[in-house]
Amino acid sequence: MAGLVGSRALRRSLHRLLLTPNTGLARNSLFQSRGHRLGPTDDEMYQRTSVSVMQREAGSEMLILSYSSTGFNINGNRVFGPCAVLPPAILQWNVGSHHDITEESVSLFHMLVPRIEILVMGTGAKLERIKPPVLALLKKKGIAVEVQDTPNACATFNFLISERRIAAAALIPPAVSSALELTEE
Repeated sequence: MAGLVGSRALRRSLHRLLLTPNTGLARNSLFQSRGHRLGPTDDEMYQRTSVSVMQREAGSEMLILSYSSTGFNINGNRVFGPCAVLPPAILQWNVGSHHDITEESVSLFHMLVPRIEILVMGTGAKLERIKPPVLALLKKKGIAVEVQDTPNACATFNFLISERRIAAAALIPPAVSSALELTEE
């Protein structure tokens, strides 16, 4: 019985010590109080707080509504020429054709935070080959790349966005097609 009473007394005294604000034990315990602030010397893994630019908000999905030889209609915004679609931003992409896609022109896509999971590239009216060093750079940065003709790239991008994936699109408008033109005989 004496051991039981002794252990209760010991628990009460430890409880008082840990809850007393003026004792060093409470401040230096393994369980820090809410008022404790981490400093760079407190932890080797200290990192600065970062703000994510691409935060998900309800109804903030970017959808490519249409495309033409002059540009794109993205969420009702008309974009002329090649563009980079980075939810929630639409940027002009300074390329003229698939030949102009270089490591420098895709650097925009691997500098974003949070990192893009997949980049959909639309190369115009038909599927074109992208230079191997460009694809190797994106793979090294951890970005999957899907290269398609622009009509299919638009559909793929819309599907990925509807699946709530962190995706971007690099799109070159398709050239005017003469496949459906009528010829007079």
